[in-house]
Amino acid sequence: MYRYDEFDRTIVTERVAEFSGQVQRRLAGELTEDEFKPLRLMNGLYLQLHAYMLRVAIPYGTLSSAQMRMLAHVARTYDKGYGHFTTRQNIQYNWPKLKDVPDILADLATVEMHAIQTSGNCIRNVTADQYAGAAAGEVDDPRIWSEILRQWSTFHPEYSFLPRKFKIAVTGHAHDRAAIKVHDIGIVIVEGDNGAPAFDIYAGGGQGRTPMIAHLVGAKIAAQDLLHFIDAIMRVYNMHGRRDNLYKARIKILVHALGAEEFARQVHDEFAKGGAGDDLELPEGEIARIRAYFAPPAYETLAADDPAYTRALADDKAFAYWARTNLAAHKVPGYAIVNISLKPIGGIAGDASDSQMDAIADLAQSFSFDEVRVTHEQNLVLPHVRQTDLYEVWKQLDAIGCATPNIGLISDMIVCPGLDYCDLANARSISIGQIISERFADLDKEHDIGELKIKISGCINACGHHHVGHIGILGVDKKGVENYQISLGGAADENAAIGDIVGPAFTEDKIVWAIETIVDTYLALRKDGERFIDTYRRTGIEPFKETLYAAA
Repeated sequence: MYRYDEFDRTIVTERVAEFSGQVQRRLAGELTEDEFKPLRLMNGLYLQLHAYMLRVAIPYGTLSSAQMRMLAHVARTYDKGYGHFTTRQNIQYNWPKLKDVPDILADLATVEMHAIQTSGNCIRNVTADQYAGAAAGEVDDPRIWSEILRQWSTFHPEYSFLPRKFKIAVTGHAHDRAAIKVHDIGIVIVEGDNGAPAFDIYAGGGQGRTPMIAHLVGAKIAAQDLLHFIDAIMRVYNMHGRRDNLYKARIKILVHALGAEEFARQVHDEFAKGGAGDDLELPEGEIARIRAYFAPPAYETLAADDPAYTRALADDKAFAYWARTNLAAHKVPGYAIVNISLKPIGGIAGDASDSQMDAIADLAQSFSFDEVRVTHEQNLVLPHVRQTDLYEVWKQLDAIGCATPNIGLISDMIVCPGLDYCDLANARSISIGQIISERFADLDKEHDIGELKIKISGCINACGHHHVGHIGILGVDKKGVENYQISLGGAADENAAIGDIVGPAFTEDKIVWAIETIVDTYLALRKDGERFIDTYRRTGIEPFKETLYAAA
């Protein structure tokens, strides 16, 4: 993984010292909250309903065991003993005291971590496929290019004060696990004309109150031109973006207003001008330097099917159950990708305690070449585990409550913090997710239902990605009463789609019944083992509407 150089270390150290002074001035009353707000947001510090919240960057979702232990230390020392992993592959702490934040940032800096650009109208943490470098069929490792984008965008003088926050995601695989089409810019690594990595670049995706799917604006962009082309997109956005209207300031609104073809034309015109792009051409030597940080680990030569693993599957039903959902194929024979569920039945999606984080750090160090990944679906991954070690890894995960065999199933929900923490929310999300999880606690039934992605947001800002859930749930306020609107048919993969709103919202006491009714309707309609999304695309919304509102 990438290690900071002297420039990174200097930037982070100086920022910690600067913010420490700003916090002291705020505590002394020398800065008002209005004066302090833009300063704290530049350092990932929010003021929520009950306390400050600190968001820590995890670039492209990659952590070492030392970094994971530091996250545990922060949770234990400065918070309430847990952290919350987010849909931007970051971690949030919900209860830090303002006086402690400089110490938290100083501790994080010792393991090359920070909270820079996790907030504000700038380019946020660049996210990537959590299986990067491990999955078969990958054109190239997206972490290489994510790191290049990180270095380019951090403190970029022109793009630190954009019309609105700006999000980029990168994948190197035909199967999109990074939700690139609902980002401001989404990048797919493809094979170029000369066999070298090239990039299909999408722009104008996003969720929130106006959800949109991104459009292809550049095909097979050469590697040396990546930053130049992204810069051209940013320049067009910066020139035309709506700074006069907060709700129309995202690039998706600009792409929609201009039309995708016209937006792409302007980007290509800007790209053709050269200008700043002359300084952005990526030298082969620099690409090679970054690539070296992501060289494959020292894999052993192993048989494709380990006998000990095969025996454990046969002898232990619980282990076999977990392996069925929580393991993914690795590109190297004898290895597997381990998905760690942070969605225990009845638990809070994405939360991990300090002791769990410490234990997962130990597992990464012992069994996964010292590496952990964070997924945008609020789970964790050990990317490189030998098959012969899987049974032991499972036992240790089970002992800490992180072995729920539900990856991709109905209880593996994305859930935003909602009204329990967020002052923007209209309704609670966490408790709704917990009740749904408990209602479908029978894992045999979950496996029978199959892949079904529920995503829950407490407000229209869509931090829970409800627009692209197979079943999306949006909390709405109706005359002071929490209600929940349902959408169906959304998807965040390579076939990205915005879900269709079913009809009137449901009250809190009806929402779980509504989800059960939708699932029962799907089970009655499906053919030949179809997934929920396949059945929905075949039948459309009408049969679901009929069963929901006929009995409601």
